[in-house]
This record gives sequence, structure tokens and C-alpha cells, in this order.
Amino acid sequence: MVEKNVTQKKPLVSIVTPAYNEASILEENLKVLCAYMRSLESKYDWELIVVNDGSTDATGDIAESVTEKMENATVLHHMFNFRLGQALRYAFSKSHGDYVIVMDIDLSYSLEHIEKMLEKITKTRAKIVIASPYKKGGKVQNVPFFRKILSLWANRFLCFIATRDFYSDKLTNITGMVRAYDGEFLRKLSLNAMDVDINAEIIYKSKILRALILEVPANLIWIKDPKKKRKSSLHIFRSIIQSFLSGFILRPFMFFIFPGATVFLLSLYPLFWTIRHTIDHYRKLAYMDLSFDYRLSEAISAAYSQSPHSFIVGGIALLVAIQLISLGFLAYQKKRYFQELFFLGSSMYKNSNSK
Repeated sequence: MVEKNVTQKKPLVSIVTPAYNEASILEENLKVLCAYMRSLESKYDWELIVVNDGSTDATGDIAESVTEKMENATVLHHMFNFRLGQALRYAFSKSHGDYVIVMDIDLSYSLEHIEKMLEKITKTRAKIVIASPYKKGGKVQNVPFFRKILSLWANRFLCFIATRDFYSDKLTNITGMVRAYDGEFLRKLSLNAMDVDINAEIIYKSKILRALILEVPANLIWIKDPKKKRKSSLHIFRSIIQSFLSGFILRPFMFFIFPGATVFLLSLYPLFWTIRHTIDHYRKLAYMDLSFDYRLSEAISAAYSQSPHSFIVGGIALLVAIQLISLGFLAYQKKRYFQELFFLGSSMYKNSNSK
């Protein structure tokens, strides 16, 4: 019997890094990133995809210069800045890896996280592994206090309203970009977001498909670049709005049912007051030989004369509460309808590709 020597094929890893006006750090960081990936070549084959997202500086030229002699590197160019969502979708469509790793070119997450995420995703067969500084064992350093609080509470908000399941980790970081993906799964996701909300969209749609999503603790160290300013207050405000919009996508009905329930509880006090005083006035008329309808209308009239604002405020609040709660149920119904359509469409796409 002749034994066959079968060389096991190494998994291909696609490293995706978007870049916008990163000329001051791009050359050095790309070289560091490539050197790190070469150190993993005993375990993985790899390709590098850099997306120059409409940079107005020399980012595109530098990326081409660094990668011109690399057969496994591709530089994609946008004529205009289409923002993160479009940049990532473009890179995902051009990737070939069994696994896709998204890294920030400023290397605020150290490169060691790549191997940690790859080990996690290969051992568990998860579809997504997120590097989270908010998971136990992770930490955040050198990030300005306001930005840190904004990110922390935006993620707490999104994680609170995200659909929970028994098989995935309890997520702590939905907005983070640094992740490992199952390549085949990622390329079959139908994504539409144009900006940073693509990260929440991926989690939302993956949960619809009951994908296993895990996290690894990460260290986020904000590296200051004196040649480049960070986001302005306008961009911070936009991030806050996008976090709420992402939350609305995840669970739209909560934006109606919770306020509706709150307004309903507030309406109970004036309504209770009107009912109690109507009953009191009705009892005062009990000795008179009057019909029930007449006594009730007189009691309501007396209570209204005593405190008309209670009737008005209580009635309006009750109507608003009913409207909000009704909209919440309609939003929930539409969300379930969308989930069924998305699940069905994804299944049909998967089956058509497997033939």
C-alpha cells in the first residue's frame, strides 16, 4: 500500500484596510502590517486589499508604491470619498479569502489581534469575531474622555436593543470595525449602508441568519498623529445620530413602545384623578331621584369644571400613548416581515450559488 503525501491547503486570509488621507502614516504602517502577516505564513496564505477612499493627499500613490512589487496586494481607488460603508463593500466584493480581516490603518488595535481573531474563528467556526475593548480583559487607552464615553454608551445602547441569542456571545461592541469574518458568509450578505453604520448593519443581518458571533478582548490604544486632526464635533454629532439610526434598524419597535408605555404611565395620574372625582360627585347625587345617565353626566361635568386640565392632559396623553404603542406593534410586524424576506432571499442566493 502506497501512502500519499497530501499537503493541506492553508486558509487564505484577506486583510482589508480602508484609508482616507492617511499619507503621513500609510507607508510605515503598511510595511509593519505586511511584515506581521509574513510571520503568519506557516499557518495562513494572505492577500492585502487597501481602499483609497477618495483621498485628497498622496494616500493613493503611497499605497501603490508600497504594494507595487507584491503579487498578493491590491489597491482600490475611489474618485470621491464615499465613506466607510462603500469602501468596505467594495473591498469585500474583491476579496477571495476564506477569512476576511478588517483593520484600521492607524493600527490603534495592535496587529496581534489578527492572530487572536483567526484562532477564534477557525476553532469555533464562527461567522464573525469582533475585537472588543469593552469585553472583560480589554481596555481603552489615550482616547479623549468625551469620545470614549460616546463610544462606550453608543455600544451599550446598541447591545441592549440588539436581538439576543443563546449561542453567540453577549456583545459589547457593535460599532467596532476591527473584525474577522467568514469570507464566504460575508460576501453573500446583502449590505447597503454607506458609512460607519455598516458595522451595525452586518451584525443585524447576521443575527437574522442566526450566525455565530463571538468576541475577543482587545486593547484599543489611540495613536496620535500630529499631522492629522481627528474627527470634528460635527462628525461626533453625526456618529451619535448614526448610533440611534442603527438602533432603530435593530429594534425599531422599541423606539415607539417604550415612549408609548412611558406616556401611558404618565397619563394614569390625571386619568385616575378625573375618575376618582367623577365617582365622588356621582355619589353626592345618589340621593336625588335622577336617572343613571343624568347623574353620570352631571358628575363628569362637575369634575371637569373642578379641573379641566386633568381631562385634557390625561386624554391627550392616553391618545398619544395608544398611537405610539400601535406604531410599535406595526414596526415589530414589519421587522419580522423584513427578517423573513431577508432570510428567504439569502437562502435562495445560497442555493443558486451552490448549483
